[in-house]
Amino acid sequence: MSDGLGAFIAGCSGLALTPAEQAFFAETRPFGFILFARNVADPDQLRRLTRDLRQTVGRDAPILIDQEGGRVQRLRPPHWRSWAPAFDQIAAAGPEGAARSMYLRARLIACELSVLGIDVDCAPVADIARPETHEILKNRCYGTDPSLVIACARATAEGLLAGGVLPVIKHIPGHGRASADSHLHLPRVKTGAQELQATDFSVFRALSDQPMAMTAHVVYDALDPDRPATVSPAAIAAIRDEIGFGGFLMSDDVSMQALSGGIAERSRASIAAGCDAVLHCNGDMDEMAEVAGACGTLTGPAAERAARALACRRPPEPFDPAVALAELHGLLGTAAHG
Repeated sequence: MSDGLGAFIAGCSGLALTPAEQAFFAETRPFGFILFARNVADPDQLRRLTRDLRQTVGRDAPILIDQEGGRVQRLRPPHWRSWAPAFDQIAAAGPEGAARSMYLRARLIACELSVLGIDVDCAPVADIARPETHEILKNRCYGTDPSLVIACARATAEGLLAGGVLPVIKHIPGHGRASADSHLHLPRVKTGAQELQATDFSVFRALSDQPMAMTAHVVYDALDPDRPATVSPAAIAAIRDEIGFGGFLMSDDVSMQALSGGIAERSRASIAAGCDAVLHCNGDMDEMAEVAGACGTLTGPAAERAARALACRRPPEPFDPAVALAELHGLLGTAAHG
């Protein structure tokens, strides 16, 4: 592999790096890493792991996690707060308090992440919930109205950034109309282009200034009836040109079963379609080797977008978690939270 950074984001298998993982990451130099529950025991262990991951590549590589709250949160009690599903919190806060409540939630989450060495959160979820939205996604969404979703997603992104954590908007160009679970099946959206532009795509257009985004493993007949967005040049072109997203674009996890073909084929197709980097999550060494070989290195505009995204990292602003939590309690009408 060349001196460039690998155009992929990798997982690891456990609570500490194995010698094989250390050697592999040192050789392939992935752009970043992602953590899951299998990698989490306690704060001291996580700080060691994030330190060791960065040491393998010799730089301040981004370390990602899915800490949305609700069902999708890798950090849980007793060491970290538990959060209600986003959809439920927003409903409890009401229209006037929803965005502020999500800012405070994100700011508190960022406070927990940053001290562990985790500097990217795969949130906000900017998909619009609908009657047909699959249950695996539905209560992770921020609402059914585009304007509310935009306000809450932007507030979440701003809260994370203020806490020293980069947001990743997902799942671009919109997963809410999918009635299948893309972890297991390939969803298809038959909605026409005009309606998509006015609804699902409009949310991501309003958030197109954000530093990072994650694709949807969904077929949009209006964009490309033959391929899901992650591996579709037409869909990625729409994300760039029609939605106007100019930031760093990563695939969703290429080990999900919505994508067909082998891991290497999926990875090559994602890069060829226009994704800047491939996300591979399960930590399987054989699969990671295929991903690294298929993706090559970050070059040209992709490398420039990566550098711009990482330049958005900044030290956390002064923050009093107790004051923020008290305000959040007041917005939600709760005596205790998390």
